Amino acid sequence: MRRRLLLAGALATVLAAGTACGGGSSGDDAASGGTSVEKLTIYTARDKKVSDYVVEQFTAKYPEYQGKVEILNLGAQEILERVRAEKANPQADVWWGGTQQGLSAGAAEDLLAPIQPAFAGKMDARYKDAQGRWFGEILLPEVIMYNNKALTPEQAPKDWDDLLKPEWKDKIIIRDVAASGTMRSIYSAMIVRQSPDGSNPQPGYDWLKKLDANTGAYAANPADLYLKLSRQQGVLSAWNLQDVLLQANQSNMPFGYVMPASGAPVLVDGLAAVKGGNSEGAQKFLEFLFDDKLRADLAKDYFQIPAVEIAEQPEWLAQLDLKPLNVDWDVIGKNETEWINHWNSQIKNKG
Repeated sequence: MRRRLLLAGALATVLAAGTACGGGSSGDDAASGGTSVEKLTIYTARDKKVSDYVVEQFTAKYPEYQGKVEILNLGAQEILERVRAEKANPQADVWWGGTQQGLSAGAAEDLLAPIQPAFAGKMDARYKDAQGRWFGEILLPEVIMYNNKALTPEQAPKDWDDLLKPEWKDKIIIRDVAASGTMRSIYSAMIVRQSPDGSNPQPGYDWLKKLDANTGAYAANPADLYLKLSRQQGVLSAWNLQDVLLQANQSNMPFGYVMPASGAPVLVDGLAAVKGGNSEGAQKFLEFLFDDKLRADLAKDYFQIPAVEIAEQPEWLAQLDLKPLNVDWDVIGKNETEWINHWNSQIKNKG
């Protein structure tokens, strides 16, 4: 009897050791409390400084995700096209950083998973999908950007139409439009300025053709835009306020901005869980992004304008003289693809 008990005890010890060594969870899982999680893949259009910071904070709060978060930085339009191409075999779990019109297109094409996170209840209905398929994270004013070592604030253009003046011939650098959610939104807004209901885009096309005539180069990506502008290969651009402030304050780039006198298109920039992806991890990440402290930190240190209220605004935001341009984003959503395709084939480099 005693021999049987000893054998049973030895077997139990071996089985327990086997489990601890990897029979049920990895060493990493054991170190994080024994919780096993799936890898989390995020396609993001956020600046790399922002995405790195957020993932660092996320994995600090949820150590079981250490080494299990994969980030791919892309343009917002590139994310839509990639998620669309991968619909039959989704590779991403989170789409983080996309225009309202891009996310709405993704929802309409059944690319996004409906969720009901806790933060949704305190969000303005204008900034979220009614079925919970996407949520606005930040508001992005689109402004005139300039090299402040080449131009003083007094010399910089004061409004959108000033960019068409002969004095700026070949002095404008534009981020290539088709792949950029920011630029697609700015160019579409310029068309809506001329035709609020979108029924007659021709005056807008004429305006963009004049801008093309003044454009010295199209930058392949944001990094290329910043490099060209900092080297004074051009001295002006159109870009989103957050990235202008990030580059100026965190990378010491010589950038300033002008809030256009007629108003800045204010883009709702959001995020979503990709349908068919890791829904549990995606919801956890989305919930974390709307953590009150994180939202306050991102507003203070990364110049974000949150789509939900925060307890205390940083000084730069409290003092921001934001002048929104009256833009119907539903009109843009319906027409953006046609307009940008026309610009790409009929206007780019032909001005």
